Amino acid sequence: MNWKFWKKSKPKEKSKKSFWREWWDAVLFAVVAATLIRWLIMEAYVIPTPSMENSLLVGDFLFVSKFHYGTRTPRTILQVPLTHQKIWLTNIPSYLPWIELPTFRLPGITHVKRQDVVVFNVPGIAENNYPNPNQDEWLDYPVDLKTNYIKRCVGIAGDTLQVKNQKVWVNHQEQADPEGLQYSYYMLTRDEITERNMQRLDIDEDDVVQKSLLNQDTIVYTLHLTPKKAEELKSQPFVKGIYKVTRSQPEWNIFPQSKYAPWNADFYGPIVIPKKGMTIAINDSTLALYGKLIQLFDHNKNVTIENGKLTIEGKALTAYTFNQDYFFMMGDNRHNSVDGRYWGFVPEDHIVGKAFFIWFSWDKFGSFFNRIRWSRFLKMIN
Repeated sequence: MNWKFWKKSKPKEKSKKSFWREWWDAVLFAVVAATLIRWLIMEAYVIPTPSMENSLLVGDFLFVSKFHYGTRTPRTILQVPLTHQKIWLTNIPSYLPWIELPTFRLPGITHVKRQDVVVFNVPGIAENNYPNPNQDEWLDYPVDLKTNYIKRCVGIAGDTLQVKNQKVWVNHQEQADPEGLQYSYYMLTRDEITERNMQRLDIDEDDVVQKSLLNQDTIVYTLHLTPKKAEELKSQPFVKGIYKVTRSQPEWNIFPQSKYAPWNADFYGPIVIPKKGMTIAINDSTLALYGKLIQLFDHNKNVTIENGKLTIEGKALTAYTFNQDYFFMMGDNRHNSVDGRYWGFVPEDHIVGKAFFIWFSWDKFGSFFNRIRWSRFLKMIN
């Protein structure tokens, strides 16, 4: 018989973790923590194209807030952590589409407003597979894995939006231009502008569309500039004149590519942006504008559109009520942005988050000592 049962037994010494086990635990914790932060709070992005210049520049690194508009619950759960469409440095998909969950949005602290700079998943399949011309290879990504775009929200659900002579009008009121707004200009010069003068004038290669010889003593530059920069250039001794480009003819690729929309990027609309609960009559013209939304994005099944008629699950409809809100996005570089004027509306469930602040900026055209744009550190986005 054990007469010392009342005495505590010595605790067994825990075996010390191996180096590799400690390393694995640290990596696992970091991945889980980063995934949760990326999903719930903020995600880092970099600006790859000049469509938002001069408000956002190519090489700006920014944080996008998920909590402002409310975080979306994951839809595609079989995915390599911290990836998007492809596994890093490969062309291998980072996800399996075997399980897709319904998308919900957690409560946020605000909602999408006009003039917000917003990151969203671009809806169209063509935009998600750009620049691959082979449609047989196009992938129809799940909503949360569609390509991320960043644009300015110029119209919210229920708004009537129009662009008149390059100015945005919402509900019949002209809207103020963002500070960094750019347009295309023709600049006539006496001589070719040297690279050094381009840098002095703060014009980089992304701003120059083309250069051509008009005659023996005149060179024409097509540039993307802010109105303020265009005024500054007029005073340069080598500049003979500078003129804003205005488009007057209909563009074949303008949304919704219909005979009812003979518009272009400078003269667009008017259009009504769909709002949840809004009802429209079904006819040839409304289906030209809203048919793709109803068929692909408004959470309907078995939708057919034929000869100006809409059928959902075998039932022909003469009116339709939208199931969610939509938004209209445009780039601040108005003549160098593939935006809502070319592919249409952004569904509410495609909204990712609000562009919050720039934490770093890198100028690929800058000299060795000027590659870092120090003035843009921790700059709030508005």
